Amino acid sequence: MTTQLTWEVAADAGEVHDLLCASDRYQAERFNSPVPQRNPATTASRVHDGLVHLLRIGGAAAAMFTLTRTPAFEEPPGAFPAAANPAYLSRLAVRPDLVAAASLAGPLCLRRAMALARERGADMLRAEANPDIESTVECMTLLGFRPCTTSTGGTTEPRRVHLYRVLT
Repeated sequence: MTTQLTWEVAADAGEVHDLLCASDRYQAERFNSPVPQRNPATTASRVHDGLVHLLRIGGAAAAMFTLTRTPAFEEPPGAFPAAANPAYLSRLAVRPDLVAAASLAGPLCLRRAMALARERGADMLRAEANPDIESTVECMTLLGFRPCTTSTGGTTEPRRVHLYRVLT
């Protein structure tokens, strides 16, 4: 018996925020990295604007990402190669039990984000990630993303790597 996978534009900001925070805590523990401080109002705004895409497995929230036309992170000047119509990926999150089980939910999110961005006319998908979460960066690289900058972070902020994937 197979478990049903479905995609939807998220409608429940609380559900999305809970998934995001659970993922953040799990990854922070796993990689000894600071836990990002998430603002529930930002989550609610992105859900309201239809920017959050949610993967359900067997009806339960499993993974998510946000896809925007403007950066949801501070874009370092000159970090990314030129693009006529970039899209931005942020807030990639996978339920901790699925990460522990080596689920394909994360790669499915990345593939879905690339497909949606391409369908919407984007020529590049840009993202920011924590390089300490090696499995995420490695997965992105395997799917064609290229790193272009890395910041050192600090004592309270995680390091950041900026990645891009040409979509043409």
